[in-house]
Amino acid sequence: MSACCGPARGPSPAEPAPESGTDHDAGSDASAELLRSLAARAPEDLRMIGLAGGTFLMGDESPLAYLQEEAPVREVAVEPFALAATTVTVAQFAAFVQATGYRTDAEIHGDSMVFSGLVSEEIREISRSVAETPWWRQVSGASWHRPEGPGSQVIGREDHPVTHISQRDAGAYAQWVEGRLPSEAEWEFAARGGLVQLPYPWGGVREPEGVPRMNTFGGEFPDAPDGPVGTVAVTAFPPNGYGFHNMTGNVWEWTTGVFSAEDPRPVLRGGSYMCHASYCRRYRTSARSASTADTSLGHAGFRLAVNT
Repeated sequence: MSACCGPARGPSPAEPAPESGTDHDAGSDASAELLRSLAARAPEDLRMIGLAGGTFLMGDESPLAYLQEEAPVREVAVEPFALAATTVTVAQFAAFVQATGYRTDAEIHGDSMVFSGLVSEEIREISRSVAETPWWRQVSGASWHRPEGPGSQVIGREDHPVTHISQRDAGAYAQWVEGRLPSEAEWEFAARGGLVQLPYPWGGVREPEGVPRMNTFGGEFPDAPDGPVGTVAVTAFPPNGYGFHNMTGNVWEWTTGVFSAEDPRPVLRGGSYMCHASYCRRYRTSARSASTADTSLGHAGFRLAVNT
């Protein structure tokens, strides 16, 4: 994966990386008052959509298949399963943390990656940038409940996707609700919504009749957006033919897939609010990215799957 979509975790500027076996149940850095406030907004049940499974054409070989990471197109069989209609929200994750005291990788490491356009000038001056992609800042104190670092908060964003979540964090949440992360094939099967070899969950045109159907970067990336930048509510755009919201755009979503036999990093799918045609066209149903299992990013979250 190129660093534009999200650099992998490196050494933390605030403290050394935790040793293998670090206890994730040491207690969240979020205050009890904040957790109560957020968790109160979580629905009692996750809305899951059952799919009968079947075979579909996975991947892409068109010119849009960025760096050919999506080829070849192949027929893949998927067993029956259910997938959450939306990504896990801030409120839902808060309920998990409140119940378990879980600490995320970002909290343990003491920092996470944030898009520079979202941080304050003060934080921009003291945080470390990624050399190849300076629009990424390694921000001390950034985490799921402080998504832009110290001074930021998620109050008012309870229905947005939780971010700064590593694959390990997502797996811990999934285990708590007796679910799991989807495979790559399951994710793409659901994202296509029954359509065959079309790039978007709703069809072949990115903005039908000029109307945006997903949350991606508008304007000139990275310094001249033509509107707000960041996450939106998990149901902000209409669902696809199967009933799934925001399968492309908004946030990348962790899966259980590995990028390749030579590159065993976990795969993320779907693109995010940072995707832009000038450098990253991974806001398509077949697009792939990858990072290490302990990496947390300000534009990555997850949704749940269960066996049926």
